[in-house]
Amino acid sequence: MATLVVVGTQWGDEGKGKIVHLLSKKSNYIVRYQGGNNAGHTVIFDDKKFVLHLIPSGILEPAKKAVIANGVVVDPSSIMEEIEFLEKKDIEVNGRLFISDAAHVILPYHRYIDTWIEQQKLEEHKIGTTKKGIGPTYADKVDRIGIRIADYIDDEIFDEILERNLAEKKVILETFCSIEDIRQEVYNDRERVIERLRTFVTNTSVLLNNVINEKQNIIFESAQGTMLDVDFGTYPFVTSSNPLSGGCCVGAGVPPNKIDSILGIVKAYTTRVGEGPFPTELFDELGAQIADIGKEVGSTTGRPRRCGWFDAVVVRYSVMVNGVNALALTKLDVLDSLSEIKICTGYKYKDEILNYIPSGRSVYKNIEPQYITMPGWESSTQGIGSYEELPENAKKYLTKLEELVNCKIAIVSMGRSREETIISDDCILDFSFGKQ
Repeated sequence: MATLVVVGTQWGDEGKGKIVHLLSKKSNYIVRYQGGNNAGHTVIFDDKKFVLHLIPSGILEPAKKAVIANGVVVDPSSIMEEIEFLEKKDIEVNGRLFISDAAHVILPYHRYIDTWIEQQKLEEHKIGTTKKGIGPTYADKVDRIGIRIADYIDDEIFDEILERNLAEKKVILETFCSIEDIRQEVYNDRERVIERLRTFVTNTSVLLNNVINEKQNIIFESAQGTMLDVDFGTYPFVTSSNPLSGGCCVGAGVPPNKIDSILGIVKAYTTRVGEGPFPTELFDELGAQIADIGKEVGSTTGRPRRCGWFDAVVVRYSVMVNGVNALALTKLDVLDSLSEIKICTGYKYKDEILNYIPSGRSVYKNIEPQYITMPGWESSTQGIGSYEELPENAKKYLTKLEELVNCKIAIVSMGRSREETIISDDCILDFSFGKQ
């Protein structure tokens, strides 16, 4: 038995979906433990493109089971659309998908409130939310007025809790439409999905602990990345939950002493979607070139991703707060044509060099990235099947990254299909590398 947590080490979009899909061949269960349908994983499987938002990408591997745990916020309509999408692609979902009865539900009024909140902010204070209702749903959870899946499918209690919420949010909601219209929208959505949804609902904490006791393999996957963590990210430009590895225990209901290994996913450069600080961002033609080659467009939102040089300060920090045992580096091939590549090794603030992520907003706003320059390899890495075959300068680049972030790179990925991957440590495949 082994349990593996897979986390993003930057601002999300590092390629977690591909790596989880690759490793899911050796797992029994794949678990999503936080976030909502504001995240997206793009996976190429059997020459087909799959974009998933809530359901773990491991569902694409036959016979594997997928779990949406209690730390996730679930939009019932969105999850049903995803289930129907998979079934149209001949992916069997019945008996393989489990949704926590303790997960909180995103309802139409959460999306209205999300939009309203963003509209009230001055342009420079906008977060860049996806307006999918994620933040307001988590806010209701913390405010202890949320509706959980168990309540949503309970005909006796749902009406009462819904009316309480509509009354409390009436002033804001009526800036969009009448309360009656919103109430009807909620009930129309519920009527459409309720019977099918019930078939997937269970106590996933009990399920997962039983699976651990049965010595089965489990992958826990985060959404977003470490720098979007509500506590440790670039606050306030963050998500509303904890993508960190530590969020897995709360978000899935499993104890910390049952986690064996932690794999960090990192892109060979850096990207970010939405607003917020991004010290190594490139605003020139090179940034646009990287975005074009890397197809840097958000899987969920369709928004272009901002691109920049690799930030070793960010990844070193992520390795530390997540307890990362090894890294999987993705999209190395995007850098193939560059004659030289920069790496940020620290931040200059006034007369001081910072080797950590500052919490102060004014500090982060005024830092100056410090770079070293590495020679590029100017040759294609596509189709390469072993570490030894990589161009010499590509190997030197990877070695330097390992040195700067204090963590080994055990997987190197080129392209989107799982076949375009080099695994340099076989312990990754049985999830045991954290026990070394």
